[in-house]
Amino acid sequence: MNALSPLLFAHLLIAAAAVAAAAAIDAYPTIPSVGDCSVSDGGEELRPVRREVYDGGRIFDISHRITSDMPSWKSDDGLGQFVRLAGSMKNGSLANNSDMKLPAHTGTHVDAPGHVFDHYFDAGFDVDTLDLAVLNGPALLVDVPRDKNLTGISLTEIMESLHIPKGVRRVLFRTLNTDRRLMYKKEFDTSYVGFMKDGAKWLVENTDIKLVGIDYLSVAAFDDLIPSHLVFLESREIILVEGLKLEDVPAGVYTVHCLPLRLLGAEGSPIRCILIK
Repeated sequence: MNALSPLLFAHLLIAAAAVAAAAAIDAYPTIPSVGDCSVSDGGEELRPVRREVYDGGRIFDISHRITSDMPSWKSDDGLGQFVRLAGSMKNGSLANNSDMKLPAHTGTHVDAPGHVFDHYFDAGFDVDTLDLAVLNGPALLVDVPRDKNLTGISLTEIMESLHIPKGVRRVLFRTLNTDRRLMYKKEFDTSYVGFMKDGAKWLVENTDIKLVGIDYLSVAAFDDLIPSHLVFLESREIILVEGLKLEDVPAGVYTVHCLPLRLLGAEGSPIRCILIK
């Protein structure tokens, strides 16, 4: 093969740079966002956007952005500082490198059976053992009637009104929690909507649902916290996804993709969850 001429080589470099620039713009678009900082790079302002919807409305990000002001379990002051820049280029480091410290059940997250069963924890039923076939696949996003709680007394009525077909394995429940924007309030709120024990028992015994998603930090109501979790997680067949961001997403059928971190020995993990039309 003949060597490339200097002129042809220069043209190839220009074309490659153009492709790379276009890819960079697609990956990091520059439009107004939520109070992002901006810097100047050779006279050009750099401002990343933080999106909730992608690909022209086909993909919805239903995981909450982790921030210091987001609610944390039983905290009045939110999550607090969770990341620090341990190595800074401004201070002479070759690269920027951050350290993170945060609870395993932060923001949008998943529970493993070892969360409430100590013998499962000891046996190693951690987030690394969760079934990705359950965490990924067709899912139904439903609106729970706002005047109802997810208790056994009203659950039959609720489920009938939601028209969830037999065989549906993944259901995301949008409740009054979304309307109240509880995941955007720093102070933990014990009045959130969740399943009571009898409601959880009814769902386990009367549906084929294996993934239960809800829009606050726990799928279980605060007044029935552990009993409801025990019902859901005892069989090790149901996966709980909590703290979902479901505002502005139309109810309906989607493909859900939820991927926890592979944290060996951890009974929970922050999770990135998306819905695809």
